[in-house]
Amino acid sequence: MDALILGLYALCVWLIFFKFKWLPWTKTSMVIVITIPVVGMTALILTLNVVAPSSADVRVVNKAVQIIPQVRGRVVEVPIEGNRSYKKGDVLLRIDPTPYAAEVQRLSSLLKADQARLADAEAQARELAQSIKGAAGKVGAVLAKLDLAKRRLKEYQDLVAAGAGEKFALEDARTRVAELEAELVSAQATEEQAKQKLSAKSQGEYAMIADARSKLAATQAQLDNAKWELEQTEVRAPADGTVINLQVRVGTFLVPMPFAPAFSFLEAEQELIALYAQNELINVEAGNAAEVTLRTNPGLIIKARVDSVVWANSLGQIAQGGMVPGATPIQPGAQRFAVKLKPDGKSADILLPAGAIGDGAIYTDHAKAVHILRMVLLRITAKTNYLVLKLH
Repeated sequence: MDALILGLYALCVWLIFFKFKWLPWTKTSMVIVITIPVVGMTALILTLNVVAPSSADVRVVNKAVQIIPQVRGRVVEVPIEGNRSYKKGDVLLRIDPTPYAAEVQRLSSLLKADQARLADAEAQARELAQSIKGAAGKVGAVLAKLDLAKRRLKEYQDLVAAGAGEKFALEDARTRVAELEAELVSAQATEEQAKQKLSAKSQGEYAMIADARSKLAATQAQLDNAKWELEQTEVRAPADGTVINLQVRVGTFLVPMPFAPAFSFLEAEQELIALYAQNELINVEAGNAAEVTLRTNPGLIIKARVDSVVWANSLGQIAQGGMVPGATPIQPGAQRFAVKLKPDGKSADILLPAGAIGDGAIYTDHAKAVHILRMVLLRITAKTNYLVLKLH
C-alpha cells in the first residue's frame, strides 16, 4: 500500500520539479518534498488502519464432524462416495441389522408375556378385594338384624310389664336375639379370619403386581433401547455437507469408539473469520460493511457484514492446577481477536473452500471518505492473487 502511494507521489514530484520544471529544485523544496510524504503517509496509514482496518489473515472455517457409529457391527452397504455433497438425513452407511432386529423381536415377545402376567396378578387382586367386601357385608347385615331384634325384645318386655303382652312372645324374642348374637360372633370371626387370610394373601398378590410392573417397565426400556440400536444401524448425515476421507468398505467392522471414526463429514455451513490486533477494533461494530478476497478466488471481492467480534483469546484463560499461574511469554499472533464475517448479498450463495485464506477489510462508520483507498488496495491484492510465484 505504502509503496503504491509513494510511487504515485514520486511520479508527481518528478513531473513538477524535473519534467516540466514548474518549481525550482532547491534545499527548501527538497525538505518539503521529503517531509510531506513522511507526515502525510504516516497520518493516512494510521487513520486508515483505524477507520478501515485490514487483515492479512482471513480464514474460511467449516465444522468437521467425525462420523462414529452408535452400534457395532459389519458394514453391509456404503451408498455414498468420497468428496460428494449430501443432504441432512441421507444414509451414509448401513451396518448389519440382523442381531438388532432379532433382539427387538425377542423383547417384543417378552413384553407381551409381562403384560399378561401383570393382567393376571391384577385380576387376582380384584377377586381378593371382592371377597373382603362380601365378608364385611355379611357382618353388616347381621348387625342390622340384631339391632331390630333387640328393639322388638324391648317392646315385648314393656308390654309384659304392663300386663298387655304374652310371655311366650317375649321368650321367642329373647331366643331370636341370642341366635343373632351368636350369628354375629360367627360372622365377625369369619370376617376376621377372611381378613387375616386375605391380608396375607393380598400382600403376596400386591408384591406380585409390583414385581410384574417392574419387570414390564424394565422390558419396555430394553425394547426401546433395542429399537433405537436397530435405527442406528443406518448412519445418516447430521447436516448438509461433504463426505471426506471415505475409506470404509463393505465388510469393515465398526465399533462405537471415539478414537475410531468411520470417516469425516464436513458441514456445508461456513464461517468467515478475520484476525485483528486488539487496537484495530476500537471502531468496529456489528453490521459494519466488509470485503474479503481469497487466494483460491483470484480477482473476486466477497461482500460481507460484521456479525460479531469474539472478545476472547487464549491469553484470557488460565488452566486449572495447584500451582500459582506464571507469566507465560506472549506468542506471536496470540493476542489477536477474531471477527466473524457473514457474506452478504450475492456473495452469500458462494461456496468457499474450507481452509481458504486471504485478505479482508472492515469499513466502519468513521471517515468514510478514505474508505475508497482501502477498497482500491484490496482490489489490487485480489488481482495479485492471480500470480503464481514459483519456479517449478
